Amino acid sequence: MLGTPVDWVAKVTGESSITLGVDPGTALLGYGVIAGEDALRLIDFGVLETTPDEPMPNRLQFLYSGVCRLIQAYHPDTVVVEQLFFARNVTTALAVGQARGVVMLAAAQAGVPVNEYTPAQVKQAVSGYGRANKGQMQEMVRILLGLEDIPRPDDAADALAVALCHVQTARFRQAVDGR
Repeated sequence: MLGTPVDWVAKVTGESSITLGVDPGTALLGYGVIAGEDALRLIDFGVLETTPDEPMPNRLQFLYSGVCRLIQAYHPDTVVVEQLFFARNVTTALAVGQARGVVMLAAAQAGVPVNEYTPAQVKQAVSGYGRANKGQMQEMVRILLGLEDIPRPDDAADALAVALCHVQTARFRQAVDGR
């Protein structure tokens, strides 16, 4: 975590909207914080990492505390989480569901609204193609945020993509609604 004070970020960017994107997982929970609605600025990104030898309640407590710290540090206007996608591995899906619950609880307790998007919605909003591959998505995150390199690890890049999806979708809704 870069630890940039929110007041400083708002002064530098001239933007007041802060979005915290989260890629939930119990081993690695990716996060990405961006500011702005038109001119987007990267504030911070990274992962909260737990070890598999820890009992699951301890891992969830660590993730909860970490998300609470992120919310306290950046005062996001919204927390954005990718919706659960059931694939072949039920165990992984359950663990992701637990991590999502921790994120939503932390946001709800802080009074921060939560927005959710499907993986296809994230891909469509960020890359323009609902079936974009991971490499295409990472490159679009890099381009949209004006970064020299693709954010690493992948979980952090995914979290930034979720945050970007929300901002892109909000822009579209605003244009359609005429606000």
